[in-house]
Amino acid sequence: MLSNTEYIKQSLGLHLFFARIMKEHSFFLEVSFTPRDSNFTQEADDFRREFDKILGEAISLSNGVVNPEVLKSGEVVTPFTMNAEMATIYFTGIQIPTQLTQAEAGLAGSNTATIDPALERYVSALNNRAIKATTALIQFKSNILNNVLSCTMFTFNYPLLIKHIIREAELYVQQLKRLQNREEINLEREAYEMEFFWNRQMAEHAKFIRGLLDPTENDLIEQANNFGKEFDLLTEKAKAAMDATLHHVNVTAESLKATENLRDFKSQGTQGILQCKVKSIIIPLLGDHVLREANHYLRLLKMFERR
Repeated sequence: MLSNTEYIKQSLGLHLFFARIMKEHSFFLEVSFTPRDSNFTQEADDFRREFDKILGEAISLSNGVVNPEVLKSGEVVTPFTMNAEMATIYFTGIQIPTQLTQAEAGLAGSNTATIDPALERYVSALNNRAIKATTALIQFKSNILNNVLSCTMFTFNYPLLIKHIIREAELYVQQLKRLQNREEINLEREAYEMEFFWNRQMAEHAKFIRGLLDPTENDLIEQANNFGKEFDLLTEKAKAAMDATLHHVNVTAESLKATENLRDFKSQGTQGILQCKVKSIIIPLLGDHVLREANHYLRLLKMFERR
């Protein structure tokens, strides 16, 4: 059974990362529809606002409580998050609440916090709210994907991107449900499953970047393509290790090195987009979004390496 302290710490750490990811998924959907589907635009906006509230509540409960490693990892906010949000507000006219980013950047972590018993009730209620909202968001994303694949809707998001963000929402719900059951989530023990999941996500990030760069950005396109191929191989290795068909191969060390390199590529790319030095149709917030996901995965990989 998970202790109350670990239940609270793990729940809040999960929300600080994933509630932000979910609100940004909602935003990416919101700006991708044509005028004909304004009802979908409005529904995506409603989801975005709900996850703003969930994230805001998680932030209000996290100071002096959450694991410092989560805050230091760069998965919560990066040096670019605020500027990426401001640029994205400028380009879209959608008012993203940057005060949440300021509040997250100011959070302090603790390994020895004394937990107020009332906090457990607040966290449990927040987990249930997030499960309900994310389950509804998964259904919304699935409806969009079905519409796109049946040629009854056009969006500016790749079908694979919609599948990609469904997977991440499903992982969020799965981990929250396990926490609600007070099941101890031993990520080190489940390392290969997580490596299979995140190596595939990293491969797809590289492919999305490749497809959203201007055709004249030949060097960046080639780099992104190479990352896609590298992470496809790492996904296969993690799957083989997970199925116990591959032995004596340190998939974790290879994944760690490749993710550090991809993280650096994403960081430089996000900076280049913000400085108007990279030609693309990548909205600034998407650059920061995929950077945070790489940072999240790096924190997990470093845990796996210590196992």
